[in-house]
Formats: sequence, C-alpha cells, structure tokens
Amino acid sequence: MKRVRLSFARGVEVGFVDRDLALKRVEYWAEHGMNVVHVVYGPEGCGKTAWLLQSVELLKELGFEVIYVNPINKEVLAEFGIRELRDELMRLVKDALSQNALTRLTWLAFDMAKELIKETRGKVAIIVDDAFQILGVKESAIYVKALLNLIEYPPEHYESIVTIAATSEGVSRHEIGRHRWANLRVMWNMTREGLKQLYEQIPGNKPNFDEVWRLTGGNPKLLSQLYETGWNADEVISDVINRKELRAFAATLSSSERAWLWEAIDDPDALFTRERMGLLGKLTELNLVINDVPERKEFLWIDQPPTGRDPELGIGNYVAWQTPLHREAVRRALQDVK
Repeated sequence: MKRVRLSFARGVEVGFVDRDLALKRVEYWAEHGMNVVHVVYGPEGCGKTAWLLQSVELLKELGFEVIYVNPINKEVLAEFGIRELRDELMRLVKDALSQNALTRLTWLAFDMAKELIKETRGKVAIIVDDAFQILGVKESAIYVKALLNLIEYPPEHYESIVTIAATSEGVSRHEIGRHRWANLRVMWNMTREGLKQLYEQIPGNKPNFDEVWRLTGGNPKLLSQLYETGWNADEVISDVINRKELRAFAATLSSSERAWLWEAIDDPDALFTRERMGLLGKLTELNLVINDVPERKEFLWIDQPPTGRDPELGIGNYVAWQTPLHREAVRRALQDVK
C-alpha cells in the first residue's frame, strides 16, 4: 500500500507511520462490510485525520469509490471514477465554500455517496472527518442516522459500503451513544514506538525523545506544535490555556470543584464519582479529558489502547487527560486563579 505524505509543519512533510492495527480494521470492514456506522473519537491531534487519509488510499486500492470530507479543513476528496459526478460534486463544493457553508459541505458528501450507490451498485466508502463540531450535537446524531440509512435502506443494491465518522468532540458521543446507530470506538495517541518513527523524520536538532514522549504522551499534533515553537513547551501550554480559556473556566469553579480538580491532576480517576460527574462533563466538553475510558480490550479500540493506569501521562482506568500538556495547562490555570 502506498503511504501518503502528510503536512507536519510549515515546510515539513512526513510519511504516514504506525497505526497498522487501525488500517487492518479498515481492511476488515472493506472485506466484510458494515451493518452500522463506525464513529471513532479520541484526543485532539491524536492522528485520526492521518489515519483516515491513509484509509482513503487503502480503500482505493481495494476497489472502493471513496468520498472524504473534512469541513473544518474545508477539504473534500472525490476519489471515484465517474467524471460527471466528480465534476458536479466539486462544483457544488466550490459554491458551498464560497458561502462558507460548511454544514452543507458535509451533507454534499452524503448526497454524493447516495448517487454513487445508484450509479455503481459497487463498493462505496464515505469518510467524514471532524464534522461534528460544525454540525452540533443534535445534527451530528441525525447525520449518523442518515449514514446508517445508506447501509440499511440504500437507493440501490450495492456490493459493499464503508461509513466512518471521526471526531475529537466529546459531547456528541453521548448523544450518538443513546441510539443503536453506530459503533463507537476510541483511537488513542500514538504508541511510543509509533511516535518515535514520526520524531525521527523531523529535521534539525531535537530534544531527547524521552522528554518529547513525556510532554506529548504520543500526540502527533503536539509534537508538531513543539517543533514549530522551537521545542518551547511553555508556549504550547500557554496556547492551550488561552485557546480553551482555562483561567476563565477555573474562575467559575466552586472551592470544592477546584479541590477535586487538583486531585485529578495527580489521579484523573478521582473525578469518576457521582458528585463529581458535573465537573468531569465540563472537562470533556472542553476536550481536556476522555471520560469513561473503555476496557483495554483490543476490539473496543481503533489501533492499540493505552496501557492501564499511567500516572506519568495522566491516564487512569476510567478517565484520562488527553495529553500530559493538557493536564499541565489545567494545573497552571488553577495556580493563576486563586
């Protein structure tokens, strides 16, 4: 399989590495088909987009007509052979982008998948990347149901269909999980060996890999940010604090909530109690933690799950900080707001 090239940082491209188990999962879906939509969630920047773009390449090689949409990046890939449909899709995409109609962009991909099923009756894949932030919680659930309808009530018989939606947005997981429309699976940050393969492709002088691993916990986006800031961890942490408005968040907390949050800095599982679920929900909404982490059984995850408890990286049995730098950003925000 051809390995895609990905933009890592300004002026730096890297080759796709790692995620062999995740790609085998896609290959399995391609060979056996799907009876529900597969929704993949995980930490911001953990590599879901890179995996999906590599999956586009894999599915093409397996004979699928593929549509990929990422409304946040304003990107649509029309990897299918019917030129008239491809030209029509790109015309509609250009029109939607001119109006900044990103929700429409997401539905255009769905409509085109439906047309491909009508025209080809063959192998069709629709891959939806990071659309839930654009759609909102309720419409995200409607969109997943529409994807399920493609599987269960297609406009024509088809040979095989693959439908994957990926998100880092934690709140919609609850709404989608209320229904039996999708299998929800987690993708975690890269393994230590996988991140090292990526680290070794980065040019120039670099800090010791052990330090990079301790800071990022395997998150490739944070690795990119560290590189772009000249390996200045303080700058990356400040960016998280300011982007997520963590000082304002800390100021809204009661004294009890602040005490609970201090406990969670050392042990995120401290939040996994009835009276602390409200605070845990706020942290999930801010994309700071993953809540109700599944058992470490391979079939519940996309690619390799994290090990059990790992205090150094902020991973508990039931709750995990998305990365060590996210945890450090919360620590500093608490220190700033007395």
